[in-house]
Amino acid sequence: MVVEGFIVGLHKSPYHGFSVEFSEHRSYGAGDEIRHIDWKLYGKTDRFFIKQFEEETNLLTHLLVDQSKSMDYSSHEISKLEYAKIMSASLAYLMLKQQDAVGLTLFDSKIRDYLPPRSKSSHLNALFSRLNKIKPGPETAIAPMLHKSAKAIKKRGLIILISDLFDNPDDVISGLKHFRYKGHEVLVIHVLDPQELSLKFNERTRFKDMETGEEIITEPWHIQKDYQQSISEFCNYYKSICRKNKMDYILANTDRPLDSVLTEYLVKRKRIG
Repeated sequence: MVVEGFIVGLHKSPYHGFSVEFSEHRSYGAGDEIRHIDWKLYGKTDRFFIKQFEEETNLLTHLLVDQSKSMDYSSHEISKLEYAKIMSASLAYLMLKQQDAVGLTLFDSKIRDYLPPRSKSSHLNALFSRLNKIKPGPETAIAPMLHKSAKAIKKRGLIILISDLFDNPDDVISGLKHFRYKGHEVLVIHVLDPQELSLKFNERTRFKDMETGEEIITEPWHIQKDYQQSISEFCNYYKSICRKNKMDYILANTDRPLDSVLTEYLVKRKRIG
């Protein structure tokens, strides 16, 4: 429902270039063979489009999804982990609709599950099944998992990391650079809850670290300004370092509509294509 509604929206929007990709066509250009023109589509649109075959469009994508305990936090109806699951499922559906191959890695302090990329539509059921069975793990250890995955993934493609990135930023960036060194494109989707960005609690509150169990009790307004500055610097650090290393970064708080994230993915996909 998320993806099909998104596609309908694109067809009604100014982004007509994207809608072409869904039907595995591209605009006719000088030098293209006339025999590859889709004449039925020409009859409907009065424009020339070339049929693209699987070998022309296929991209290998690996979804790396953080299932650590901190991802289970929610201040409203959906947790970061649930948001990441729905986003991953939507991206996988969208990729397979474009005949791209998609794989899945679930991790916390270790890699807990792995599905190699496939482009067959039947692969979607396996992806959904693994996503549906996610159980929040212990603490986060992103960097070792990134380095291990970078060594294991031999064929170049697109790496999409979906995480709250609550780990040492320098270590995480080192792991992402490993993928860039191996020739991969990288997209980082930074999932945070709105309260993690604002800390807008109105009364004395007990805060508990979901991974270590450490607790503090405080009046949030005492620390709100400093906290907001710290979390802003945290996000901006990732954003600036990713840009410097030619990696894409998306901040996706869990009240953000998924279609905006899907649009940013398509921008990345079109650039690679």
